[in-house]
Amino acid sequence: MSFNPFKERGIAADKQLRNWQELNVKPYDKNEVHPYTKARIILMNGVEVEGAIFSHQFARNCNAPELKKQLALTRRVEQQQQKTINWLSPGDESPLETTIGYEQVAVDLTAFLAANVPDQYVKQVFDFGLLEDFDHLYRYANLLEMTQGVKAEKLVGKLTEITPGRPTVKEHRHPFDDVRKPMNRMAADPLTKLYTLTLLAGEQQTMNFYMNIGNTLQDQVGRGLYQEIAMIEEQHVTQYESLLDPQTPWIENALLHEYNECWLYWSFLQEETDRHVKPIWELHLGMELTHLQNLGKIAGKMGVNLDQVLPQTFPAPLQFKSQVNYVREILATQIDYNAFETEIGPPDQLPENRRYVECQDLLNVKGAPSEEVIKMNQRKNGQDYRLELAGQHPVKELRQKK
Repeated sequence: MSFNPFKERGIAADKQLRNWQELNVKPYDKNEVHPYTKARIILMNGVEVEGAIFSHQFARNCNAPELKKQLALTRRVEQQQQKTINWLSPGDESPLETTIGYEQVAVDLTAFLAANVPDQYVKQVFDFGLLEDFDHLYRYANLLEMTQGVKAEKLVGKLTEITPGRPTVKEHRHPFDDVRKPMNRMAADPLTKLYTLTLLAGEQQTMNFYMNIGNTLQDQVGRGLYQEIAMIEEQHVTQYESLLDPQTPWIENALLHEYNECWLYWSFLQEETDRHVKPIWELHLGMELTHLQNLGKIAGKMGVNLDQVLPQTFPAPLQFKSQVNYVREILATQIDYNAFETEIGPPDQLPENRRYVECQDLLNVKGAPSEEVIKMNQRKNGQDYRLELAGQHPVKELRQKK
């Protein structure tokens, strides 16, 4: 059904702040929660964090008092939303178990977006990042089995495969080769903008999470693995943010952020099966509708034509669903892809890249934690940990060896 966020009734701004008891929600049971309920929680946490970071940066570059007040009011409410969502994560879930959830989000979200994004260049960028996050899931799952004796299949269900992607050790590139071509905001499909902003928020949250919890592990190989993968997440943030049009005015960017939040809460309200979490999506959607509408009124006074900036009805909802076949297709055809400048493709179709070789030689001269964790788990358990749901690995060189 069509949904026009500019005409739907939201929650009045003066009714949105909540007390501490309302914010301190009961966390999910880590043994019972559906993997995609957890995925939605992780993603929306990241989306709200992105909203807060952007709003603060906008406020620092804004000299319009009415707009600054609106940003401050919205930001305060959205900070409460972020706290509510983040507090759904239980205290008995280890950082490494939470990490498996983060990587499942990265895999199944990126695959869904890549399969549906209208822009073919953006699709190629998404596919490129997909195979790297897919490999991160495999590395962390082996660390989880080796250090905690927990098999990651308990966490991801039979929804996401766990097997090698583009090996993490090969993902370290020179920063110049992580910058991508920006879209044109006037010509880009609105769905491309929403997809890019959503994936950027998710990857940024993953980067921040690893930056802050990687040093909480006690074993050196685990600490090293978080360091290595956190650096790749920084590369991903660089590539996804560079897709956005740098000529976009601050006010248009703010509108896009609010619209994206409305669209995501609306999408997840339709998908959610958890009776404790679904009302949170509904409540936050009501709040975000008012944020978007109030910001739209201010933008109108500034001469912004909303019809030219945002679609008046929501596009198709974003969905978390199993992407096993899609990921296998990209594995089979793009496992060896690399990047040079803004282009992505097979090495024999890219210029010779001395930067990449030098970066690899510098970082991996004494080996890489992502390789060491697999070797250690093989020694401990006789083989690496995998969850292959659709047969053996589509790439012969990456099939399991004892």
